Amino acid sequence: MNGFIKAAEPRRLYQQIADQIRSLIQGGHFPIGTRLPAERDLAQQLGVSRPSLREALIALEIDGSVEIRMGSGIYVTAEPDRRQWQAGSMGESPLELMQARAAVEGAVIVLAASKITAEGLKSLRQTLDQMQAEIAEGRKPLDLDRLFHLTIANHSGNSVLAHIVGDLFDERHSPLSAQIRARYETPETWSSALAEHEAIYAALEARNPLLAQAMMHAHLEESKQRWMNNEAR
Repeated sequence: MNGFIKAAEPRRLYQQIADQIRSLIQGGHFPIGTRLPAERDLAQQLGVSRPSLREALIALEIDGSVEIRMGSGIYVTAEPDRRQWQAGSMGESPLELMQARAAVEGAVIVLAASKITAEGLKSLRQTLDQMQAEIAEGRKPLDLDRLFHLTIANHSGNSVLAHIVGDLFDERHSPLSAQIRARYETPETWSSALAEHEAIYAALEARNPLLAQAMMHAHLEESKQRWMNNEAR
């Protein structure tokens, strides 16, 4: 041993909310087989925001404590296993990730707007055309979405920022973010995302950094709203 003790990682907000609901389940407040209150009512009861509650409910669905049934509600399916309860994180908060991406990519695109080359714009155009084809075939173009954002970041002239953009995007593969994608992404949401990408591309093509930044912020805000406000499938 080297004498150093690693500090415990603070539990994320969605984990804390999930802990509250698990305690209520274990205490018999929400018996197995019963339906939880509607999101709005449960958020008020717990004194938390609906987006954070939704993240917590998705975490509970992953660990098997609840089942989200389309058009019916959220049902308690099992009493939580305390060992799993104390296990590690299922990933960063998607809400906080989108906030971080807006801060970082908003700065990155201002740099890229003045530096991007004709070849870079051509690459973005090809990526958008491929995304459109994938969506038309009913596929989720996640890799092409990543490529679009990384191409912009790589033209910022700052490799550190580009690396951060890639890391933030790749957090979408965490258990929590992946489950949210499975629940809330549809061909319609992808079509909306593509239209927002087109607006970003047009601003870059016009070499307008402030417009490009505004379009990037709008895209990431809309992406957040799509899973915060849509109903689960």
